[in-house]
Amino acid sequence: MNIVERVSVACPYCGELMELQVDCSEGDQEFQEDCPVCCKPVTVSVAFSDKGISSVEARPEE
Repeated sequence: MNIVERVSVACPYCGELMELQVDCSEGDQEFQEDCPVCCKPVTVSVAFSDKGISSVEARPEE
């Protein structure tokens, strides 16, 4: 497994794919990222299993 993985997730506002880099050495994560198309803030959650990234979820900022 690489330390940094590239993942794609759809923006919950406009539906465009957001390309993100995730630091796999940090374990489960939640962070804010602005959509590069509509510029709205998105909360991104990344979960890991022993085989790598198990899920990536994007939702509107709370």
